Amino acid sequence: MIVIDDPNTFSQHQQGCVATIGKFDGVHLGHQLILDQLKQKAEALNLPALAIVIEPHPEEFFTSDPGACPARLSLIDEKLALIESFGVDFVLVLRFDKQLSELSAEAYIRDILVDGLGIAAFIVGDDFKFGNKRGGDFALLKREGAAHGFEVLESAAYERNGQRISSTYVRDSLQAGDFALAEQLLGRKYTIKGEVIKGQQLGVFACYARLDDVLLPAAVNIGFRPTVQAEGGALLEAHLLDFRGDLYGETLEIVFIAKVRDEMKFESLDALKHQLEEDIARVRELIISHSRD
Repeated sequence: MIVIDDPNTFSQHQQGCVATIGKFDGVHLGHQLILDQLKQKAEALNLPALAIVIEPHPEEFFTSDPGACPARLSLIDEKLALIESFGVDFVLVLRFDKQLSELSAEAYIRDILVDGLGIAAFIVGDDFKFGNKRGGDFALLKREGAAHGFEVLESAAYERNGQRISSTYVRDSLQAGDFALAEQLLGRKYTIKGEVIKGQQLGVFACYARLDDVLLPAAVNIGFRPTVQAEGGALLEAHLLDFRGDLYGETLEIVFIAKVRDEMKFESLDALKHQLEEDIARVRELIISHSRD
């Protein structure tokens, strides 16, 4: 997969494409269905499949309080790796900045989609908004498509129990500690990557820690830095069960299995130690139960 950050770069080497656009946060089953739709249409037209990934998220650009934005399910590098795994040929990382936010919907279509990418077909949701003050919509795309010679297709939607799968749905399941539901929505276990370091404990989770190609059982605490930073400042503290070695400074991929408990306050160090022993025993039980499933 080839990643570009300028649509004009694409037009210098390719004669058209089939494209879709979105934030692709988490690359959940809904996104995966759209990527499959993208691939099928591209193959039918014998053109490359291109995904436009908006970065940063518009709400992150406009906000004066980064902590008020929805927590990201995946950072840009994780998104790109996941999108590549679904066979997309190109990704345009479309930088959302002041210039883009002020671009009219008509100029957005002309400069990016037509002159830049030379789209033959564009796959978007019927609620897609774009351009300055969100002035562009699905109806405008259809009209401009007819004028410029590109097809506009409504993206497929993936539902579970009558509810459309979305990044918000995934976040809500994680907030509730329902990792089984999150796995169903993502089509894979939820994972995050973080440096092994002590943080402000928010809860204890039964997990696997992926070290190279080995999965190691782990009790994980999740916390945040005292001040909000651009990347969210998330910290992981992982206690690998029955592991001997120095992992400080290493980056581990944490695979979540279940939540053990919420944050607790302790009256003494002995009470804390006792609870940690119970946590580790419970993590072992959950790991063994998961391995049997």
